[in-house]
Amino acid sequence: MVEPSMGSVRHSRRSRPRTFIEASCQSTRYPALCIKCLTRHTNYNTPNSQQLARAALTASVYRARYTRLYLGKVAKELGATKSKEYRVVRDCLLQIDDSVNQLSQSIRELRRFDPKAKMTDDIFWHIDNVDTWVSAALTDASSCVDEFPGHRMSKMKAAIKSKVLNVAQLTSNALALFHQYSARYRGAAIEKHP
Repeated sequence: MVEPSMGSVRHSRRSRPRTFIEASCQSTRYPALCIKCLTRHTNYNTPNSQQLARAALTASVYRARYTRLYLGKVAKELGATKSKEYRVVRDCLLQIDDSVNQLSQSIRELRRFDPKAKMTDDIFWHIDNVDTWVSAALTDASSCVDEFPGHRMSKMKAAIKSKVLNVAQLTSNALALFHQYSARYRGAAIEKHP
């Protein structure tokens, strides 16, 4: 009987979390981005659905903060030159700022979840809060992307659209992963009160 080498043992330990991440990401709109993001931000030996939802929300808020900084810099430059594009960029900046706040609130709310807690109406209040805030953050980011229509746009507009689109995609994935996680509570509630 041949024993597995240390390399194959290490590989099998790494592949379980990766397999779980890949399976979880299949329910998202952007699975390749989801897998890339979560394998980078998840360092658990055996991640669970709550950890993946939290990691996805954290990645979204980091990207939104980075985009907010970029938009702030661009808005400042455009304001100084009194460019006609200033208003659109400023509006987008306000929407992304709202997204940052909503995603941050969602992460704080998700930390309040106790996986071992009994089923109560309180848990559904927390679930609804996270769902509402992440959905609102997604709407804000998507609305900002819509402000930059068309294929012919300046390099600056193309860069903004790309960065904001990335925020929207990450947030969409985070929402899908949160729905996956919260479904276990809703399922348990249905079983308890059919």
